[in-house]
Amino acid sequence: MDIFIKIAQLLLSLSILVIFHELGHFLTAKWFKARVDKFYIFFNPWFEIFKFKKGETEYGLGWLPLGGYTKISGMIDESMDTEQMKQPPQPYEFRSKPAWQRLIIMLGGVTVNLLLAIFIYIFILFLYGEQYLPVSEVKYGITVDSTGYGIGLRNGDHILSVDHKKVEDFVNIYKSILLNEAKTIEVARDGKEVEVVIPKGTINKLIQMKSMDFISVRIPFEVEAISAGSPAAKAGILVNDRIIGLNDTLHPFFDQFRTAIQKYNNKQVTVMLLRKKDTLKLPLQVNPQGFIGVKTDTRLDKFFIFKEKKYSVFTAIPAGTIKAFEGVVSYLKSIKILFSQKNAYESVGGFITITKIFPSSWDWYAFWKFTAFLSIMLAILNVLPIPALDGGHVMFIFYEMIFRRKPSDKFMEYSQIVGMVILFGLLIFANGNDIVHLFKK
Repeated sequence: MDIFIKIAQLLLSLSILVIFHELGHFLTAKWFKARVDKFYIFFNPWFEIFKFKKGETEYGLGWLPLGGYTKISGMIDESMDTEQMKQPPQPYEFRSKPAWQRLIIMLGGVTVNLLLAIFIYIFILFLYGEQYLPVSEVKYGITVDSTGYGIGLRNGDHILSVDHKKVEDFVNIYKSILLNEAKTIEVARDGKEVEVVIPKGTINKLIQMKSMDFISVRIPFEVEAISAGSPAAKAGILVNDRIIGLNDTLHPFFDQFRTAIQKYNNKQVTVMLLRKKDTLKLPLQVNPQGFIGVKTDTRLDKFFIFKEKKYSVFTAIPAGTIKAFEGVVSYLKSIKILFSQKNAYESVGGFITITKIFPSSWDWYAFWKFTAFLSIMLAILNVLPIPALDGGHVMFIFYEMIFRRKPSDKFMEYSQIVGMVILFGLLIFANGNDIVHLFKK
């Protein structure tokens, strides 16, 4: 059921983005009195789900959710309808409009996607506000996996800065390291300030991981649930007990206890715990796998004070605009890393990867946040100078404006074909990566 909820969120998000993107082209074309022959949400090779005609425009819904299109009269586009181009130009056609008008029409979709992202961020901030865990509030320090350990970080470290720049939101530590290709992490360790020099190749490892789990928040070991018949249940451990040690040695944090208990597979131990104001010691038989049968409470808001910001309409407008701008910068940095890091192309994903970013239960906050991100991504990818994308058309219009002559219709036709081959190749590659990653698991 979870996967269907994720797919439903993806399809709704894509539908919203495609509608607004194509509206950008549609409205600017109408503004300059260029005739729009077709306006389609999703592509419709061979057939469409439905269509109707109103005025001079045919409106429809395709079945292939890879985008959509606005067919403007007198323009060579993905429909590859070149018959009209053989006729004399008409005043209402795209090719008859001045270059600056055609430029605005081609940038209409990208512009609307950026404006949509800004609007969504404003809407989110006004309706939900912001809540985040300040780095300064991570009072117990961090825990790291093997990748974090290889970087030079240690369990219990307190992050002070990344490249000597303070990070306010704990979640942004990962982005600061990855997107800014950080060289150092400054931490407090055993009462001393330590500069951890990030080894070469770390950025590439983080890209391959596709996860922020190399660094986590260290938490106390508080029991949230107990398996029936488990060693913990037999020993008398209760929900909300806080486990603090093992065999008279203090291990107050979950990561410490998890490491220590692995040495006592199938052995008798004494577990120390806090139950309200009492300190108890309970004998316990560890199972052969080194587990005691409890689930730790991982709710960070139970152990830490999150910072909250509320926004009025007037304060949400500049804050939402800044968030959208930061999203653009971050995505541009991620594209730079894609080309600068060895084998980074292996991390490129298709629809499976995009589907995974949505939560498994319907969450409107998460939905709109990810839709804003996808809107920025769609805008940037569409403006790339590849024929068949908006950026390809913009490139040729700039050529015309600089050299005072248009590329020939035949050249535009061939370039459109080349562009579509490139795009389908990238699409196959990205989704092929998804399939390969599924089999690697």
